[in-house]
Amino acid sequence: MAVKELLTGLPWWVKWVAIPVIAVAVFGGMIASAVFFVVNVLFKVLVFVALVAGLLYVVRKFKGSSSSADGRW
Repeated sequence: MAVKELLTGLPWWVKWVAIPVIAVAVFGGMIASAVFFVVNVLFKVLVFVALVAGLLYVVRKFKGSSSSADGRW
């Protein structure tokens, strides 16, 4: 029996309101955990990129102002 056959004859509010509400109630915690995980990873990637960019900026700033001829610190 296909899903289409199961949903045939049901009122519209069962298909478009009741079933999604039940799905969110059952899987809501899992969905929230997945969203939190993705946001957390993106934030950590953003912090990593900012720290690396800051490090490169500081290194280039000091390397550019170095008075030695061979470019060493």
